Amino acid sequence: MGISYGDRLVWMSDRDLGAALDDAVEVGARWVRADLLWTNVQPDGPDTYRWEGFDRVVTAVAERGLTLLPVLGFTPAWARPADCTSKHCRPADPVDFAAFAGAAATRYAPRGVHTWEVWNEPNLTRSWAPAPDVGAYTELLKETSQALWLSDPASYVILGGLAATSTKDGDISQTAFLQGVSARGGNRVVDAVGYHPYTYPFLASSVTQWRTPWERIEGTRDSLRSVLVANGTPDMPVWITEFGAPTNGPGTSSDGRPGTVGEETTHVPEERQAQIAADVVRTAAATPHVAALIWYTDRDLGTDTGDSENFFGLRRADGSAKPALGALRDAVADLSRRSVWGAVTGRGPGSGR
Repeated sequence: MGISYGDRLVWMSDRDLGAALDDAVEVGARWVRADLLWTNVQPDGPDTYRWEGFDRVVTAVAERGLTLLPVLGFTPAWARPADCTSKHCRPADPVDFAAFAGAAATRYAPRGVHTWEVWNEPNLTRSWAPAPDVGAYTELLKETSQALWLSDPASYVILGGLAATSTKDGDISQTAFLQGVSARGGNRVVDAVGYHPYTYPFLASSVTQWRTPWERIEGTRDSLRSVLVANGTPDMPVWITEFGAPTNGPGTSSDGRPGTVGEETTHVPEERQAQIAADVVRTAAATPHVAALIWYTDRDLGTDTGDSENFFGLRRADGSAKPALGALRDAVADLSRRSVWGAVTGRGPGSGR
């Protein structure tokens, strides 16, 4: 279990950083997923590094007995293709990105950081500009994995969390993207596949005719598992490196009941977010090959209802707790109790009893 914080931790005061990470401790999380962005570390060129912001994060995480999962991504201006101006541009030369990753492993492996996620949602146009490119990402993945392992042989590499989407408007579905990467050997240079199966307003445990993103982990013919099986890595774990539900936004709210869900649905009531949080802990524990569940995120980013992205937090923007904070904490605690009981009796989650 973990909490995902995006690129926010490095910019916080020491007090706010501590408070944010204390939420992870409170809910019983082990993992902290945070962006380690190339744009922040090497903005001026390949010969200088600015590690100070992330150093603070590494220290604060370790002080709380948590484990860090850095997400490596985004391209500084000097390393982008000449015709691309966004930080989401693919690197002009993947070797440069790999060198950054290797330097990060060299710096942080002695401080207990050994798990790395390579990019975030590379199958979306908004995350890999100008448009997702299976071949380019696979090349980046191979170069980066090699650099991480050379710097730290204990490195555990996760294929960048794939967004659950359809192939349209430049985006590539999670299964088609994984198939393309695997056909090029990319599944052989990672230890796990990252995935973001947001299901709101439905529960992760929901069984549907149209199949939710969670059901597409392995409950359909066209699933992540079917791709991994077909490409010779049937036992590769899936890390849910983002999952959650927003509680406000520009459209309508739905609690998942028939008749309340439509094309305008963008968020859920706070009580439904709490139900989703409790349910996904149990569902993840019961889903074969799911090795980790990381909730996005600890606190709302703001109060502008024009963007539902602002409202995924376990806390509101003012710091007050939503019902989901307690629901997630209680679900993790209950799972931990049952796991301990199962270790003693053989009747824990997944025992079939």
